[in-house]
Amino acid sequence: MAEPAGSPLCALVPQPPPASFFGAVAPGNPVVDSFEAELRDVLGFLRRLGGAGEAKPQQHDLHRRGANTLFNIWIKYKPRLPEWYYNEKLLKVGDSLAQMKEYKLALLQCYGRYLQQFVSVNLDDIIHDVHQFKSTFFPNGFRDKNAALMFHALQERNVCIYQMICSSDRNLQNEGSLQTCFNVLSSLRLAMQVALPQENFCWLIYNGTIHIYTICRHLMMRGQSAKVLEYLLWASICMESSIPLLSVHYLTWRATLYTAVSQCYFDCQAGIHGEIFARRGLIKIDELKQLENNCSSLENSETKNIFREATLKMSVMIFKRAVYESRRKPKSYFRPKLRVSLKEAQKLPWPRTTTERLLTEMFDSAPAQFLAILEALSDSSRHVLCPAPPVPDEIEIRDVISELFFAGLEILSGGVSSTGIQGSHCTNHFGTINVSSTLLQLVLTGEKGVSGHAAVKYIKLAFSYEEWDVFDSAIEFVLNFLQAQDDPTWKKAEMELKLLTLMQPLLFPRKFKHGFSISETNTEEARMPHGSEKKQTFRKGSLKHGEPSNDLMILATTVFSCVSRSKQVFHSNLFSS
Repeated sequence: MAEPAGSPLCALVPQPPPASFFGAVAPGNPVVDSFEAELRDVLGFLRRLGGAGEAKPQQHDLHRRGANTLFNIWIKYKPRLPEWYYNEKLLKVGDSLAQMKEYKLALLQCYGRYLQQFVSVNLDDIIHDVHQFKSTFFPNGFRDKNAALMFHALQERNVCIYQMICSSDRNLQNEGSLQTCFNVLSSLRLAMQVALPQENFCWLIYNGTIHIYTICRHLMMRGQSAKVLEYLLWASICMESSIPLLSVHYLTWRATLYTAVSQCYFDCQAGIHGEIFARRGLIKIDELKQLENNCSSLENSETKNIFREATLKMSVMIFKRAVYESRRKPKSYFRPKLRVSLKEAQKLPWPRTTTERLLTEMFDSAPAQFLAILEALSDSSRHVLCPAPPVPDEIEIRDVISELFFAGLEILSGGVSSTGIQGSHCTNHFGTINVSSTLLQLVLTGEKGVSGHAAVKYIKLAFSYEEWDVFDSAIEFVLNFLQAQDDPTWKKAEMELKLLTLMQPLLFPRKFKHGFSISETNTEEARMPHGSEKKQTFRKGSLKHGEPSNDLMILATTVFSCVSRSKQVFHSNLFSS
């Protein structure tokens, strides 16, 4: 006889036995082994898929198959595995997916699935209420065995949300993307606030500061410094408030956070607060150093470098304001018309100017001095393709900027006497540019010279400030260095600088020394003869002095943006240059 329609056939099928039926939940248990093998297979499939590079439609279909397989694994094994084992696997698989940059899958299939077991409300609705947060996620307190898993799931959920925003709106141009980033920051801060009194959760505090810093750096690049300041301050205070994180081991990271806070103040045109916070950081570093000296009479080289790096970061932020403020005069102060000629000063021994004397007093090496110069010249309100002279009306401030570029050119050229603001180019020697180290690494190892990234940054700053003599003196020197490198990173930097050189006549028709012709196979430098017909025809077009064609500006800005865009969202930080 046929079975009646709607009869529960599944009830007649025996359910497979749970893992506990076969003994301990450990390797060797057939349910555990089968579960682990299926997870390995699907993760391996997704990992291979990520690096395969098939056509998009096919890739989407294969990815959907992998996601469905993972979904079915969770459904299949949930009733057969103990809750503690199942939950641990949810988060471990989520971590593996996040490492593969499968953030959406990690969020929906792992972290979200874990949290849905305990929470029925919208998580974003409770990011501002600490009491509701505690009662929702930690009803049994923080000694509960699931507390660490819950903190981990909450934190990684936030990271995945942020990374998904970066994938869909890399430049955070949509208001919704910005708001989501701030919601993520608030959620991270709330979790850290709850965990801070518990020393055993110091790992959560440390990781939380890293995530907050990463997101805030991204937002600072989008002009959101005023809004992210509170989160960077919070991250800094958390590092100071967690006893395990006060050790020397974490000092480098703490100094990085201090630096970010100071830079944020400078972005908000509150330089005095940036300097005050840097001086405060210097005091904290000195306190730790004294404590370390009291505890141990021996100081190894690694510890010395940690303190040296942290001190350098704070000193650079102090210099950023001090170099200007030390030269400001009261408005009623009589300014003499006679000023020191930098062209004449280049014949003098270092230090030649007031700025160079301050550099010598505060920093004991050329890489450290160059780092201070770059930071003092950096201004978040400036854009490379919108060059403009220094804004302040004070003659002294303009003098300081010129002196900073003057000092930077001397360091970049290695002190070669033939290289000066008006002098000949040092095109045959670029041993002062280090291809593999950052400025900080050069300082700590005691090497001379500057890093390649710092040299490129210096050229861009000269272009931004309309320091054309400095730009012309350094561009060929740096381009020769870049052309000698094979790494794609340096080829990208080379193309950026060539684009800037091509933009010179568009922005300011003037005597320029470089031109570049682009062939089908490569880009070659071609020096245009002075007064060439091509150049003269170009100048006689619709471009007026200081008013480049809007269409050309849009084109140049777009091309420069495409070339400059990095594959990673990591943020304009001179200390990694």
